[in-house]
Amino acid sequence: MRKIREVIVVEGRYDKNTLKQVVDATVVETNGFGVFNDKERLALLRRLAGERGLILLTDSDGAGFVIRNFLKGAIPKNRLKQAYIPDIYGKERRKAAPGKEGKLGVEGMRPEVLLQALERAGATFEDGGTARTGREITKADLYALGLTGAPDSGAKRAALLKKLGLPERMTANAMLEALNLLYTREELFGDENG
Repeated sequence: MRKIREVIVVEGRYDKNTLKQVVDATVVETNGFGVFNDKERLALLRRLAGERGLILLTDSDGAGFVIRNFLKGAIPKNRLKQAYIPDIYGKERRKAAPGKEGKLGVEGMRPEVLLQALERAGATFEDGGTARTGREITKADLYALGLTGAPDSGAKRAALLKKLGLPERMTANAMLEALNLLYTREELFGDENG
């Protein structure tokens, strides 16, 4: 089991239980939307961010993105890493029916998918593994590839997000941020964008 320095923030206890079986890390729950009105929990998250850094790992559904966006605005950007799980449709074992959007949450992901999401987010592994280095992906890169500013940009972005196993709800700016967290320019585009 790999040990991670940062504190990992998840939505609920089932997410936490699943993650604790994959990595040796401090995992804190938001209690879903409860974090919006819980000043003590938010203060704790800010303190943990300042001391060790946070990795945010929410479900890829609409509710997960609402929580993610709230915390992005409440925690200093340089102390928060974003880990994304792919859109995989299905239902968790403990549930009688799939969620509202039919997507698996953190608790339904296979261990290797969760570990890959944390690696791509740049988690600091105590065994020395860290994020890659390379050139940053820019808005100009996205424009040059037709991912922004063209009539079919939305469809191209959706296809790329699906191919990369990223959530379909991402805006162009959120996608750019995620791409820079997960890939170098060379890894994503090869040498074609010089």
